[in-house]
Amino acid sequence: MEKAQILEAIKAELTHIEKTLKFYLNSHYPFINQVSEYIIFSGGKRIRPLLSVLSAKLFLDSKKDLKNEALIYQTSIIFEYLHAATLLHDDVVDSAEFRRGRKAARNLWGNQATILVGDYLYAKSLRIASSLKNSELMEVITETTLLMSEGEILQLLNLDNTSLTVKDYEEVIFRKTAVLISACCEVGSILGGANLKERKALKEYGKALGMAFQIIDDLLDYTSLETGKELGKDFKEGKVTLPLIYALENALPEEKKRLLYLLKNQNTSEKDFLEAKFLIEKNKGFLETLKRAKYYVNKAKESLHPIPENFYKTLLLFISDYLLERKK
Repeated sequence: MEKAQILEAIKAELTHIEKTLKFYLNSHYPFINQVSEYIIFSGGKRIRPLLSVLSAKLFLDSKKDLKNEALIYQTSIIFEYLHAATLLHDDVVDSAEFRRGRKAARNLWGNQATILVGDYLYAKSLRIASSLKNSELMEVITETTLLMSEGEILQLLNLDNTSLTVKDYEEVIFRKTAVLISACCEVGSILGGANLKERKALKEYGKALGMAFQIIDDLLDYTSLETGKELGKDFKEGKVTLPLIYALENALPEEKKRLLYLLKNQNTSEKDFLEAKFLIEKNKGFLETLKRAKYYVNKAKESLHPIPENFYKTLLLFISDYLLERKK
């Protein structure tokens, strides 16, 4: 299949998702809609609802099952509302100034309003989920929200933990990011009528893809100006992510000492960050991080081996490769 065809198909799915997101965002209070729209329609990639839709359509006969499409799109947006809720809460916890190149919601409406609208979006997502009257879906979604909350707490507890290992880091990002993407794919497969083996394959695909997604995100924090965030924001806030973990493992004692000093500095200048970036690159922090992301992308693709070849499997494989190429 040509790349242009793949992109056109994805574009069509994203259009449906966008319409559904707008349709269900209908609080009686304009203020709630205003803040919700600000975060939800601020340029997100919609990777989560897209994966949910594709994972469902993977198992459907498109000619016979068109009547189920509305339900598939309705279910997919649960994950975007959940994700938006976590972003609002994250911005308060991190005292963020910007989100996706715009002022963070907390800087426009304050911390209290931002947290409460985040709570509203959590409740909204669960309300939509409960309306589906499917106990399997509810079990996956509620378990996911629990694990995500644990991930946020773990990240907070590890903020100044400079002895964080790769295993520790991956435990955090599994809960913070991968579990939601895994749930998107698993719920989609349930809606599509997948058998247990196929459902497990999609769950594992989503988990591996989610791990790769967050690892690339943490790499781009150091290397890309296109993310909408300040370059090096995580490092300047004292966050220990995978590039730094690998660099600290490989660095000579003096370099390690210097990196830790720069990390703990309360007023990290641009010059300090560039020095830290040089030391991380010198000690293979970026190279090893990219290798780890590639490992998870390959693992995601391998997870799809039990799935018969079809149009939607091609799209899922394409998205896997896209993750390694993205710059924002």
